[in-house]
Amino acid sequence: MSPKKTTLKPARNVPASTKAPPDPGSLRGVANWKEAARWLRDRGIEDIECITPDLAGVPRGKMMPSSKFTSNTSLALPSAIYRHTISGEYPDETESFRYEPRDSDLKLMPDLSTLSVVPWETDPTAQVICDIVDSDGGEVPYTPRNVLKRIMSLYHDRGWKPIVAPEIEFYLVAKNDDPDYPLHPPKGRSGRSILGGQGYSIAGINEFDELIDDVYHFSEKQGLEIDTLIHEEGPAQLEINLRHGNPIELADQVFLFKRTIREAALKHDIYATFMAKPMQGQPGSAMHIHQSVVNIETGKNIFSNPDGSASKEFFHFIGGMQKYVPSAMAMLAPYVNSYRRLQPDMSCPVNNAWGYDNRTTAFRVPVSDPQARRVENRLPSSDANPYLALAASLAAGLLGIMKEIEPTAPTEDSANEGSIDLPRGLLEAVALLEDEPAFEEIFGAQFIGLYAGVKRGEFETFMQVISPWEREFLLLNV
Repeated sequence: MSPKKTTLKPARNVPASTKAPPDPGSLRGVANWKEAARWLRDRGIEDIECITPDLAGVPRGKMMPSSKFTSNTSLALPSAIYRHTISGEYPDETESFRYEPRDSDLKLMPDLSTLSVVPWETDPTAQVICDIVDSDGGEVPYTPRNVLKRIMSLYHDRGWKPIVAPEIEFYLVAKNDDPDYPLHPPKGRSGRSILGGQGYSIAGINEFDELIDDVYHFSEKQGLEIDTLIHEEGPAQLEINLRHGNPIELADQVFLFKRTIREAALKHDIYATFMAKPMQGQPGSAMHIHQSVVNIETGKNIFSNPDGSASKEFFHFIGGMQKYVPSAMAMLAPYVNSYRRLQPDMSCPVNNAWGYDNRTTAFRVPVSDPQARRVENRLPSSDANPYLALAASLAAGLLGIMKEIEPTAPTEDSANEGSIDLPRGLLEAVALLEDEPAFEEIFGAQFIGLYAGVKRGEFETFMQVISPWEREFLLLNV
């Protein structure tokens, strides 16, 4: 069937959640400012951290006394924080990457449904995730939370609601204060460094019992719910699975979980890292995303027909993933290091194939009943900004439905035996992002230009560093 011509409507604000308003006595979130004042007072909160993710997913914001937070204080950040690289440089302007001439302020608008305590602070402290608006209160289209909200609104306009469940892998590593030295696994409770090959090992988890207890404790205090925790294949590599739900809420949870896990690790004098490939010769860390779409009115999964069979929307969603995700890899694998993970012999798909319960494919369909039919995107790495990774993955599937893109036949055997069907480096990925016409329409030209400019700036910074490989093999041989 030939694709239909489609026109995207302008995005509009949609609620981050359709749940009932939070109870003022709850661990996480309140409905209004009156309840916020009571929530803070009941807990003796002294300070508030007003945070928002930048393009890298790093928390940026301001801290203030709780009394000032509830007194209608205006919070602002410079627009430049969305134009610098992960290392803090500001790239040169290009035709599509521009700085705001006055570096005007952007306003932080607290989302009170995200209000929670900061359990690792010694003084009573709370945190709240903020949206970003301009001086007139208008939505700023290039900020990560707003990019995801835009994609959500496109689903909402069609009477649909996407449901996601992220799985986040990360490594625990011994403290390393010299970046010239390789990372190593930390010592566990046995006093020895854990080895690789410990997939699903309970003993591997038990090596870090006290740290994991702190992760659970910190998460519970923030109202964050972990579904399961496992040990992965790499040495001291763990994975946390989150309960399925609204993409904005799940992106918020990943944003906070990364912070939580790092703080728990530091309490035990080790590092937690979400680098895609922190150790040579070991598996990389992924952020797998399970995705389905439900009808808002009926609550039914649109991937399944009434008789339980797979729907045309299900296949078109997969077709969209196959067509558009390779061009969105800069949002799913955002750094030079991310592409070191994409190796066929390292338990990572390097293709755009799909299959039923086939972990070698980029897009896996797990075994499930019809109401839970879903597509797992196995390509994103754990270093990705969760808001942008979810936005890119869901946008690709939506474009497939809108354009009625048919997928290939499902792969029955290993999909990693042929050529690599994905960009092999950051610059190639950025070029594909810029060259896809559908992305400019669905994400907006301003976001694409700004994001591509930052990524190119990061690549140029990387190119200034001489690696050990170059010193080892070029120093005396060329």
